[in-house]
Amino acid sequence: MLARHIHYFLAVAEHLSFTKAAAELHVSQPALSQQVKLLEESLGAQLFDRSGRATRLTDSGKIYLQYARRASQELREATRAIHDVSNLSRGSLRVAVTPTFTTYLLGPLVEAFHARYPKITLSVQEIAQEHMEELLLAGELDMGIAFAPVHSPDIESVPLLEETLALVVSPRHPLSKEKCVELQRLGEESLVLLSAEFATREQIDRYFRKHHITPQVLMEANALGAVIEIVRWTPLSTLLPAKTAFAQDDLVAIALEPERLQRTAVLLRRRDGYQSFSARAFTELATEVSARLTD
Repeated sequence: MLARHIHYFLAVAEHLSFTKAAAELHVSQPALSQQVKLLEESLGAQLFDRSGRATRLTDSGKIYLQYARRASQELREATRAIHDVSNLSRGSLRVAVTPTFTTYLLGPLVEAFHARYPKITLSVQEIAQEHMEELLLAGELDMGIAFAPVHSPDIESVPLLEETLALVVSPRHPLSKEKCVELQRLGEESLVLLSAEFATREQIDRYFRKHHITPQVLMEANALGAVIEIVRWTPLSTLLPAKTAFAQDDLVAIALEPERLQRTAVLLRRRDGYQSFSARAFTELATEVSARLTD
């Protein structure tokens, strides 16, 4: 009964409309209003201000909303836990990765996971790290693969591998035969970079600031594939993980000297959140595959 009251309350709080909430829940508006009223009576507090033309949360309602969301998430996880199967003969897993991992880590990892656990349904999203952390905290993802440091204290990370970024060019580029590039020369390069919402760009900008380099950024793109295609077809260069270039037949990775641009790839999960058997199996396999990639 309490779970239904919470469900109804959350719907009204989201829409701030009994009419819209009733339509979403497929119940009549009077029935919804009655259930919310019963909840308010049991709590001894008014949760919604219905006196004006628009429905608003009261101060008590705002406080209750925080805890109701948390309780609803815990109930969803409890349901998943009940139906979880320890022998991994069935199940599901929701995983997100930041874009650069799709070029070299995702393929081997998914191949190994599917070969070992063919009955587990895997849902994979490619998203920016900030949004990934938000979805993990909301219980809409089971785990993600991104970079240290993690922004939220409610998310824990498991180190996977050290990733080195390099100057990536086409074989026709004047520097394509070089093994390394000095920082001064890097500042003279015409670049295409991932746009600012990507963790990779944040780390690149930090590297430039540290070494007092003013980059010549002529193009930006919000998709990794677009950056790669621009490098293939133009004289522009970019900064991407060296492994991304190694995975392409027609890209060349040139090491940055004297200080390389490195970062730690990590597996993210909600701290103290329920970890299904499939999530634990994925974590173990991600560690194994990452170790092979660094050998």
